[in-house]
Amino acid sequence: MIDGLVGATWTDLAVVVGSATAVFVLTIVYVRLVGLRSFSKMSGFDLIMTLAVGSIVGTVAVTPSLSVVDGAVGIGTLFVVQLVIAVLRSRTRFERLVDNEPLLLMAGDRFLPDNLRRARATEGDVRAILRDANVLDRAQVRAVVLETTGEVSVLHGDGPLDLDLLEGVRGADQIVASPLMRPAAS
Repeated sequence: MIDGLVGATWTDLAVVVGSATAVFVLTIVYVRLVGLRSFSKMSGFDLIMTLAVGSIVGTVAVTPSLSVVDGAVGIGTLFVVQLVIAVLRSRTRFERLVDNEPLLLMAGDRFLPDNLRRARATEGDVRAILRDANVLDRAQVRAVVLETTGEVSVLHGDGPLDLDLLEGVRGADQIVASPLMRPAAS
């Protein structure tokens, strides 16, 4: 008996192992039924889904008062809600309610102070992201966008920027036309 050492009996530990395994397998089954989009990072809602499912899996695994059925119903409910929201997001008005709008942080090699303030980011934060994206020269930067998921995209390189890539990005109008920009397709 290990009760005195760690505060749990072998039976308690077996229940944890069984519950954790069961909710993990159940989560895999749900993902197979609903699809890989379940844990994608396409929107802020997807991040919430991932965190909520992880929380339920962890809670059910170590909380004896919660059954695997409780976890299955909780996780199943989240997958159904996500599926409904994914269908509703195809309607533009609903998408605006659920998703944040991407925000332009740099236009070319220029920082956009107002947008940095809106994003609660600093030039130093963006410089770190540029380094992470292997930008060797700020003159290579065409745009830096804070995405709806909270990730940052760095568009850089030698060729022109297709402005169609910035459709729906708040502040995209601050991109100044230059030979390094290609107009959006009509």
